[in-house]
Amino acid sequence: QVQLAESGGGSVQAGGSLTLSCTVSKDVYNSGRTGCMGWFRDVPGKEREGVVVLYTGGGDGYYADSVKGRFTISQDKNKNVMSLQMNRLKVEDTGRYYCAYRVRRSSAPCYSTKQAADFESWGRGTQVTVSP
Repeated sequence: QVQLAESGGGSVQAGGSLTLSCTVSKDVYNSGRTGCMGWFRDVPGKEREGVVVLYTGGGDGYYADSVKGRFTISQDKNKNVMSLQMNRLKVEDTGRYYCAYRVRRSSAPCYSTKQAADFESWGRGTQVTVSP
């Protein structure tokens, strides 16, 4: 079973930056499996939102419109870490952020969905609070 653990959340003023990290179990990057990693967030009053998804094999992330141009996903396979650099943060970015994993299928490539229900493994989340 894939295990994930988020870190790096905190409080920041609007316009500031934070970097979130997701440490994943070694088999995600080193076993030859192909999967999709993603960052999601729970924002008060809304359903869990897919922020960005990424193929573990590399390539560009697929971002929600609300974060395009401000957030950047990356992964370090040697360290088994996926990161989310968040710049120009807004108050509406406040929420609990989760990393997640799902198996990539030919019928469901990574870019095809940012729906939380499609992801199989989850971390416990890390809180991000952006103040005015």
